[in-house]
Amino acid sequence: MVTPRDKFLEVFPSLVDELKSILVNYGMPPEAIQWYERSLQHNTPGGKLNRGLSVVDTYTILKGHSSVDELSAEEYKKLAILGWCIELLQAYFLVADDIMDQSITRRGQPCWYKVPGVGDIAINDAFMLEAAIYSLLKKHFKQDSYYVDLIELFHEVTLQTELGQLLDLITAPEDSVDLNKFSLDKHSFIVIFKTAYYSFYLPVALAMYVAGIHDEKDLKQAQDVLIPLGEYFQIQDDYLDNFGTPEQIGKIGTDIQDNKCSWLINKALQIVTPEQRKVLDENYGKKDAKCEAVVKQLYDDINLEKYYKEYEEKTAKDIQSKIDLIDESRGFKKDVLTAFFKKVYKRSK
Repeated sequence: MVTPRDKFLEVFPSLVDELKSILVNYGMPPEAIQWYERSLQHNTPGGKLNRGLSVVDTYTILKGHSSVDELSAEEYKKLAILGWCIELLQAYFLVADDIMDQSITRRGQPCWYKVPGVGDIAINDAFMLEAAIYSLLKKHFKQDSYYVDLIELFHEVTLQTELGQLLDLITAPEDSVDLNKFSLDKHSFIVIFKTAYYSFYLPVALAMYVAGIHDEKDLKQAQDVLIPLGEYFQIQDDYLDNFGTPEQIGKIGTDIQDNKCSWLINKALQIVTPEQRKVLDENYGKKDAKCEAVVKQLYDDINLEKYYKEYEEKTAKDIQSKIDLIDESRGFKKDVLTAFFKKVYKRSK
């Protein structure tokens, strides 16, 4: 049986061929074209693909279909291309992010800049992954009335994500720990801008444009639910990094050693005693398993898990009440938001 992910993946090779043909037409030599293909294949299709698949799923719901199979081949292809444009955006962010963070592996394989012979060329490859988005949009959507909307949306969300990354980098550099820079307000800005816009709002807004739902009120209705949902999603990640098991989350949590400006440390800073604060200052962000264990123990001592559970229940109620108030009179459907909420609420991985 072909899964939705398999069907989505089937579209990718033709897009790689299209992108390679652009280089061919420019007269690029074969070794450059092969390099570009390697970069596309290494960096784009290896993740969960949830963002890309969400474009297809959202459009299906907006059109009142019970499954993706009810879409025409032409409809599916256009939506899948937009989904792959988000995955290219993600690839662009990750290639650059891994260089900035000096990461070693990504999705179970070496980070692109760590692949032998790549190194700093990965910086240029990141730019080319981003440029691929606009090549595909031009080829497949230039004739559509919403073409400019798509371009503007990708540009705006890219800037928003980079603003979140900037604040994250200057607030919590790995090599310089200063917990005085941390706050829940900063954390909120970082996760909304760095994650929520491109992971939650972008897929839905793209599907809405294709479905002919482009009223500012509808886009705002979607954004008003999806942005807090995206923030909740990231705070879950922060929680699971410490309280989840490696079997659950597929990795060993490293937020404490990496000096991450996570929800847990920011919440802890709100509630610790002066003595406990001193312990955090002395142990947080150190590349040392013993220091990490001290912080983890302190998290348990202040019952941080209880504070997270309280946050989760309050947030879930707030989001659900916003969904209940959605105005469907112009064609937008609250089922889109409910589907996202169900995937996120109380997830364990």
